[in-house]
Parts: sequence; C-alpha cells; structure tokens
Amino acid sequence: MADFRHETERLILRDWREEDWEPFWEGTNTPKVMRWLGGVADKETRIGAQKRLLSYKRKYGHTFWCVERKEDSAILGFCGLKRCQEKAGPFGMMEAGWRLRENAWGKGYAKEAASASLDLAFGHFGADEVVALTFAGNTPSWGLMRKLGMKRREDLDFEDTYWELEDPIAIVYSISADEWAAHDG
Repeated sequence: MADFRHETERLILRDWREEDWEPFWEGTNTPKVMRWLGGVADKETRIGAQKRLLSYKRKYGHTFWCVERKEDSAILGFCGLKRCQEKAGPFGMMEAGWRLRENAWGKGYAKEAASASLDLAFGHFGADEVVALTFAGNTPSWGLMRKLGMKRREDLDFEDTYWELEDPIAIVYSISADEWAAHDG
C-alpha cells in the first residue's frame, strides 16, 4: 500500500511516521485537548491509540492521518477518516475526526483538514455518507461539524461509556455525498 499524502493550502495530511508520535502526544495530550476524550492519556492508552490508528490504515486504507503544517513541518495533530468502531453507535460508518494541539486552535486548520478529509471520503474512498462524533459540551467540535454542512443525527446518538464522562451521550452529525457536493464551505 502506497504512503498516503494529501496537501491543502497550509497543511499536509499524511501517513504516520515513528518520529511523529512524540510531538503529537506532546502537543495533544493536555487537559484542554483531552477534556472530552477521557483526560490526559497514560503511556498504555497512548500506545493503544497509536496501534488503532495504524490498524485502520491497514484494514481500510485510511485513518486519522498526521496533520503537518507546511510552513514549519510542525505536527499539529490528526485529522482524517476511519470506520466507526462504537458498537452502540453508527458502527461501520465512515467517520471523520480531528484532534489538534491548543496553539493550533482558532486558525482554521481543523476546518481546512476536515474539509480535505470529506473531499477524500466522497471523491477518493467512495463514501455515501460520513459521520462525526462528539459530546454536547464540546461546542467547538460540533460547531465545526455545522460549518462543514453536517446535520445533527439524534437517531444515531449513543451512550459512550469508554471515556467515563459525566454526560456519556455521544452526539452524531452526518453529511451525504450530495450534501457535501452542494455545500459552499
């Protein structure tokens, strides 16, 4: 399988390299970034996450790719596509997701990377529909979903007990290929 690489105006979405993990975790394994993801991850949790991301690439040909800023080659986080693994949720559906370090927030990087991921989902990977998951309190996350033209899908919400959050109901947004084609950004 060829290495994946996709460039946007300011970013590169690409396959993971061994040297990416340290700066990724250094930038994203913070209380603010991990607030909705169960808190700061210990070493065992981080290794498990890395293995899962790499397994998605092997199994499906896509994953939550490493996001590198072109300007300085900084690792900003991840963004991309996987198949939803939540048994209580929209299991098996194409899922878009993102996680960026705090100093990358508010600069449009998440929207740029997520838009590229949706373009790839529909144009390259042949998805009919893509979902994104978050929690009601994570306003920036579902706000981005709305900016991307995604619509709330209460029928797909589910209890996500993995993260041990006070409100464990994961909320789901989705967008179809036709909706994405008509979306004006």
